[in-house]
Amino acid sequence: MKKLTVKKGGECMACLACAQACSMAFYKVNDPTKACIQIGEKDGAPKPSVCAQCGKCAKTCEAGAIKQNAKGTYVIDKKLCTGCGKCVEVCPFHVMVKAEDSPVTSKCIACGICVKACPMEILEIVEK
Repeated sequence: MKKLTVKKGGECMACLACAQACSMAFYKVNDPTKACIQIGEKDGAPKPSVCAQCGKCAKTCEAGAIKQNAKGTYVIDKKLCTGCGKCVEVCPFHVMVKAEDSPVTSKCIACGICVKACPMEILEIVEK
C-alpha cells in the first residue's frame, strides 16, 4: 500500500508549505483549508495530520466512488462522486475535503507533492 506518512522524530514548523502545495494541486488556489493534509497541534507542537488509507471513506460512500487502486491507495472516482460529504464526516483524521466551490470531494492520493514542498523533510511516501 502506498501512503503518506510523517517521519518519526520529525518536527513540523507549521509553515503550511505542504498544505499550500496540496491545495494548489487539487484546487489551483493557495488555501490550506482545501488541502488533504492538515496541520494541527499535539502537546503544544504543530503536527501534520495525514490520510492513513484506512478505508472508512470507501465503506461510507453510497455511490461507490471511493476504491483502492492497484497500489492500495484509496482514490475518488470524480465521475461517480455525488459530493454528499458523508466520507468527510467519517474521516477520523479530518483530511478529506469537500470545498464549497467543488462538486466533488478530494482526498490524499499519496502523490508526493506535499513531500517535495516540506522544507523540514518530515513527510514521506512509503510502500507498506
